Amino acid sequence: MGTAGLERPLYNTGMNAARIVRIPDMRPFDGLDAPSGDVERLARFMRAHRQILVLSGAGCSTRSGIPAYRDGDGRWLRRDPILYQDFIKHDDMRRRYWARSFFGWPRMMKARPNPAHVALAELERTGRLSLLVTQNVDGLHRLAGSENVVELHGCLAEVGCMACGAVIARPALQRRIAAANPDWNPQVLGINPDGDAELDANAYPGFRVVDCRDCGGALKPDVVFFGESVPAHRVEAVSRALAASDALLIVGSSLVVWSGYRIARQAAEAGLPIAAVNNGRTRADALLQFKVAGDCDGVLNRAVSRL
Repeated sequence: MGTAGLERPLYNTGMNAARIVRIPDMRPFDGLDAPSGDVERLARFMRAHRQILVLSGAGCSTRSGIPAYRDGDGRWLRRDPILYQDFIKHDDMRRRYWARSFFGWPRMMKARPNPAHVALAELERTGRLSLLVTQNVDGLHRLAGSENVVELHGCLAEVGCMACGAVIARPALQRRIAAANPDWNPQVLGINPDGDAELDANAYPGFRVVDCRDCGGALKPDVVFFGESVPAHRVEAVSRALAASDALLIVGSSLVVWSGYRIARQAAEAGLPIAAVNNGRTRADALLQFKVAGDCDGVLNRAVSRL
């Protein structure tokens, strides 16, 4: 399924726009690794800056039971995202999406904030956070108490009609899908990031897609698909906050996706100090003052407690 418009060179759509695009293994990190830091250095970084823009990624939510997209070297752990153009044009792609989402959504719904989310909410309460920008679509930052949040790629909790704009809550849609497919019970092969499940290819033809009750139009989750642009108002909100910030902290993101890496580039061009908490390399390592290796929950919890 997938979110967050990737840069065009990562795709090879060929002549058949409806086929699933498989993204090859990538090694996007050609530069040297960032200087190493520790929890105390991160705490000093937080104390030294009054307005920190935080950019969070999948690594922030892995301890909540939500799988990440990549390993520590930036290689994809999944290979078959649906492109935005295919989703809106092809019934079979929408069937594939919603069939997989039917089994993947319960994992997202049950997920709860972990200490990383709680620590960032506490950082906001100290007054040091200018904006929390998240690439995640799980809604866990808000659930943890963060208020000044831009969900760059949207949130899975809401679904909209592409024809009339009607909005439906995802739990309500889940009940409608279940009612429409009482005898459909395929084997679930695995759980992927962002409320996606791996199913056998033979399962999809038997699945009934649910459409808009108001107009019969096709439904789409309120998330940015691969190949889809981040809404301009979110990009502008991040740019305004970055202009008012005096530092950038990256949490749990490899920044391979352009929408996140662009923020690091903007911060570097503005001369802002940048630090990161991440297990593995990031695309922005060459821009970092330092990086703290380790799980986000433990590192952030200990650093914020020192403020």
